[in-house]
Amino acid sequence: MIPPAFDYTRPASVDEAVRTLADAGEDAKVLAGGQSLLPLLRLRLAFPELVVDVGRIPELRGIREDAGTLVIGAMTSHHDVIRDPLVRRHAGLLAAATATVADPAVRHRGTLGGSLAHADPAGDLPAVVLALDATLIAVGPQGRRAIPAREFFLDYLQTALHPDELLVGVEIPSTEGWGFHYEKFQRVAQAWAVVGVAALVRRDDGHLAESRIGLTNMGSTPLRATSTEAALTGVDAEPGAVARAAEAAAEGTHPSSDPSGSPEYRAHLAQVLTRRAVLAALE
Repeated sequence: MIPPAFDYTRPASVDEAVRTLADAGEDAKVLAGGQSLLPLLRLRLAFPELVVDVGRIPELRGIREDAGTLVIGAMTSHHDVIRDPLVRRHAGLLAAATATVADPAVRHRGTLGGSLAHADPAGDLPAVVLALDATLIAVGPQGRRAIPAREFFLDYLQTALHPDELLVGVEIPSTEGWGFHYEKFQRVAQAWAVVGVAALVRRDDGHLAESRIGLTNMGSTPLRATSTEAALTGVDAEPGAVARAAEAAAEGTHPSSDPSGSPEYRAHLAQVLTRRAVLAALE
């Protein structure tokens, strides 16, 4: 389909982008890699009067380490996230999950910040940054604002970003030494996940000292499987204990019903995939 008419601007700096967004208000949409916004425009599910293209702002790209925290620019591509040695060292779960996103063409164009700001609960990366206890950095007319991942995703395709704010980066505490795995079920290759599970585990003398489990497509936002996390704390790192804890993975979730599966089917998948993901992380 042909998208609706809109004006287009390409700011050269974060400050210019923020001023543009502040002037346009809710009538503007930010264009990053285009892998989320362009399909919405083509299907006429979004009707912005102004598209603000931030793809040429160099300060929005790059990956660095700052006092044990991984700092990733919002415009950093999925491809660069996968290949970067700092990401692999400090946030291996993010690299592993990003490698499962769509196909190589999308991963070369799509960006970490664009995926998170789009906030599709079926997307892989929102649940991952939730499990990583990441902090998302926004810049607006009032300056910089740090938003914990647990507070960033508000509802389906809705975030805590204000209309005049731009997501500029993601800060991730190092999980070097943790086990990790991302497990998802999809009907066909490169499709959205019917359900996905992002698992992080930390061992201590043969026991599970701590675990973090993010759930993809189990509600209108990414969720943490808090009941399973609690059940895993202090247990022996063996399959039976993991399987028992995984039975609680769907507690407190509200999965949707669509042609890909009923809520009951998704709840069953959450249990199965959580068990698989945690066991893989332990290996």
